[in-house]
Amino acid sequence: MPDRITDYLEYLRSVRGVSERTLQAYGKDLAHFSSYCENRGIYPETATPHEVRGFIADLSSEGAAAVSVNRALSSIRGFYRWLVRFGVREDDPTGALKNLKTPKTLPAFLWEGEMAQFSELPDTAGILWPLRDKALILAMYSAGLRISELASLKLPDLSPDLSGGRVIGKGDKERYVFFSDEGREALAAYLPARSATIKAEQPTDALFINRKGGALSIPGIRWIIGKYAERSGLQKNVHPHALRHSFATHLVNSGCDVRVVQELLGHASLSTTQRYAHVDMEHLKQVYAKAHPHALRKKN
Repeated sequence: MPDRITDYLEYLRSVRGVSERTLQAYGKDLAHFSSYCENRGIYPETATPHEVRGFIADLSSEGAAAVSVNRALSSIRGFYRWLVRFGVREDDPTGALKNLKTPKTLPAFLWEGEMAQFSELPDTAGILWPLRDKALILAMYSAGLRISELASLKLPDLSPDLSGGRVIGKGDKERYVFFSDEGREALAAYLPARSATIKAEQPTDALFINRKGGALSIPGIRWIIGKYAERSGLQKNVHPHALRHSFATHLVNSGCDVRVVQELLGHASLSTTQRYAHVDMEHLKQVYAKAHPHALRKKN
């Protein structure tokens, strides 16, 4: 990978505090673009709008989804803005390029009854570690946590009464989150079992641990949620982020101001949060379709 790209990624890591997962995605996109430029005898930092358009066109012709193409363009756009900002080049070859149109999709989530059913699964499924798993599910849902935030949550981050805690979100931004009464009770039930599992020779302050006493990893959390999703019988794609989506959707449905939801989720942009208002509108459409006599007449 060219030195300029390596320097840019290091800048994102050390100065902007970008997560490792995001850095890997940017690095993959920029490495792909670098290879494209190399095959045409140019350096990425000297590419013109023509080369960038050609790269985007190649991605599309290879069958890449619009979302993937836009992500690659975003990675390249950030790279050139960095070059311009630090005087490496005067112009941004991506300045006139627009993202591809993508189909509008609603985030995957569970309705309130479905979420209640899912959070009770550790008590009834008889798999894995019920005390930990119920606390994990309710902590993620009741606080609207990202999976990375849940994995990095430490015991000292929690308030003494377990009503909330501090998490580090994207860009190393800290925010305070709250746990529901059910979440607090589940955490209180889990903590003694956690203490009994921690090994004296390998102490950890991670809130959620595995059976060996080590910190629970992001893949581990994803696997746990997947196991309960298999047992749930819900005809939905239940994954860790769906619990965060459910948290936001339920707040909006209950009349919570979107800006408050934005703060609780740790979103930098209000537009990211506003999609949950569309979920609420979809819910209203479903209620209307089931209840209005004209809608019922059409079905009959």
